[in-house]
Amino acid sequence: MSSLGIPVPAGFTISTEVCTYYYGNGNTYPSDLKQQVEAGIAHIEKIMSGKFGATEGPLLLVSVRSGARASMPGMMDTVLNLGLNDQTVLNLVKLTGDERFAYDSYRRFIQMYSDVVLGVGKHEFEMLIDRYKEKVNKIYDVDMSADDWKSLIEQYKSEIQKAIGKEFPQDPHEQLYGAIGAVFGSWMNKRANTYRRLNNIPDHWGTAVNVQAMVFGNMGDESATGVCFSRNPSTGENLFYGEYLVNAQGEDVVAGIRTPQPLSLAEKKAIGSDLPAMEEVLPPLYHELVTFRDRLEAHYHDMQDMEFTIQKGKLWMLQTRNGKRTAAAALRIAVEMCEEGLIDKKEAVRRVDPAQLDQLLHPMIDPKAKKDVLGKGLPASPGAASGQIVFSADEAEVWAKAGKKVILTRIETSPEDIGGMHVAQGILTTRGGMTSHAAVVARGMGTPCVAGAGQLRIDYAAKTMTAGNTVLKEGDTITIDGSSGEVLDGEVPKIQPELTGDFRQADGVGRRDPDA
Repeated sequence: MSSLGIPVPAGFTISTEVCTYYYGNGNTYPSDLKQQVEAGIAHIEKIMSGKFGATEGPLLLVSVRSGARASMPGMMDTVLNLGLNDQTVLNLVKLTGDERFAYDSYRRFIQMYSDVVLGVGKHEFEMLIDRYKEKVNKIYDVDMSADDWKSLIEQYKSEIQKAIGKEFPQDPHEQLYGAIGAVFGSWMNKRANTYRRLNNIPDHWGTAVNVQAMVFGNMGDESATGVCFSRNPSTGENLFYGEYLVNAQGEDVVAGIRTPQPLSLAEKKAIGSDLPAMEEVLPPLYHELVTFRDRLEAHYHDMQDMEFTIQKGKLWMLQTRNGKRTAAAALRIAVEMCEEGLIDKKEAVRRVDPAQLDQLLHPMIDPKAKKDVLGKGLPASPGAASGQIVFSADEAEVWAKAGKKVILTRIETSPEDIGGMHVAQGILTTRGGMTSHAAVVARGMGTPCVAGAGQLRIDYAAKTMTAGNTVLKEGDTITIDGSSGEVLDGEVPKIQPELTGDFRQADGVGRRDPDA
């Protein structure tokens, strides 16, 4: 992206070869890695004009992310805001003049680092936040003040001391190596192993580690973060598609904790959203983002899945990769890119995975059927599915093994749910948007999904889902329509779809070109 003239925060990559070495040599590193990492940090400091660990003057913070050869959304670990501690956070306050932003960033770092590196589950921190919000009568994270975050940070530290018997690490370099080790370690975690097995990704490929300068989407109303696709990953339509959040960091968008806003006015209209689109709130930045979308798709000759951050009115692109898509979208994108001259006929045929084609036969709701609508969310992955409600991924796997058809019903999904998502007929979440974890993974699997059905209330303890005056229990049957976003009571009759014109065209491409 940098070579295309697109603004990207400076960074460096520890290659997959180091991951292979790490697992082949008793979880140790090559002897010269430390020297090269220090040189990489110096490289970022020079470009970004900041100092890693600085308690005075310009401060550099970094993110540490995985970089596998094949896209594995959410399966491996990421740490943001790395380099913050009790002293550097005071420097960040001085540099920005925004105490709330500084302590919000610090508490995010403690939460993420503790979960990823120290093994203190995020559930513990979420409980602390929920209790605190209840105590001070606040609902959303954006309602919290600097003093609120300071109080919670002290609670976080006590929780960490109690859980692991030592204090949260204050040395930025210790933090960095802890995060690098955690990303390499996450290549072999349960969810990553499951995802690779389901998607035929070899274990020996390993992951890279990307260390990149932080830019901040949580610096107020002139800042934002988002995820976008150069084309619609559900339908393949050549329309810009994505979501963003004002005053947020990237994890907020994909985690499904806040409901993101649509990028374009066309998308806002299509999904019936009443939230303001980026096109109307930040029009110059939206149009700049569109130019980057066009440049990246033209360069890579494929539909792109991109992440961006706006810091105080400046747009930064963080990463791009070939996007996950449904079979119907893959067909349409291949055919239209061939027609546009981006790819040739041979490549168009190669772009469609034969194993994906059964998705085209997913049933649809019979338009003549009587429907009892329980609620409506976002049409995150097309197709209709019926099954019994289960509220955990583990239960989904148990029930599926017993021959039952299930709908995995969650407030939001997480990477740990991958096994249950794989066996479910459909996925329903009450939080999250079109680029949430549930939506992206469901589309890649070809599983119908309705996300962000906020009218529904899930009680995990009672194992119930409430829709208005209707209370459904675990084991009750529902139907979801991933094409309309509707959640329906009971099993609703379905019909088999007809194959699209794109399929006939793709088939024709193969027949007209005997070498394809």
